[in-house]
Amino acid sequence: MVLDRKALLSYFIFGTPDTKYDPIWLLEQAIEGGITAYQFREKGPGALTGEERLALARRLRAVARRHGVLFFVDDDPDLALEVEADGVHIGQEDESIERVRQRVGTKLLIGVSTTTLEQAKRAEAAGADYIGAGPIFPTQTKPGKPPVGPEHVARLREAGIALPIVAIGGITPENAEGVMRHGADGVAYISAVARADEPKKAARAITRAAEAGLGPRGG
Repeated sequence: MVLDRKALLSYFIFGTPDTKYDPIWLLEQAIEGGITAYQFREKGPGALTGEERLALARRLRAVARRHGVLFFVDDDPDLALEVEADGVHIGQEDESIERVRQRVGTKLLIGVSTTTLEQAKRAEAAGADYIGAGPIFPTQTKPGKPPVGPEHVARLREAGIALPIVAIGGITPENAEGVMRHGADGVAYISAVARADEPKKAARAITRAAEAGLGPRGG
């Protein structure tokens, strides 16, 4: 599968522990708000497991497919293959990209979370399809990690990283445009939409901010 980097522009991530809303409704609202990609991240206290997790993943996958939104699974290549996801996303503490690629072949796109330039270089050399860079700003999802700031994206570009870069960590409608202007291809977020009073409105605001930050690159 070939990745269109434009499909990473507005990248929503959530699982049931991240929101008070029905997950199907929430994803549909976010899609109406303009998101371009979704990652199923069922982690944390109260997260679904086993057949319940699989069933929810399948339902959310169907919603994403119906609307042409990329569907990723966090840290579970087997689940990603089972639900015919578009890709799988792995962190630095998860299974290595080389082993994941052996298992999924070319069926799935692979995204890799990175915090440093060295990690980004390794991911690119190992054949990642895109990298997540962050945390850009402080975030409750990664409370122990110091933020790297939006300038980190610019440093990755200056160092020659050509892979699509999705900036993550504390992204909001207010700061998304500025982050994009540092060279990101997209922004990823959880709370800004999953915990918003009006998820569709929040998704629309963050997507429009990301588009504004693309500038001439969006043409």
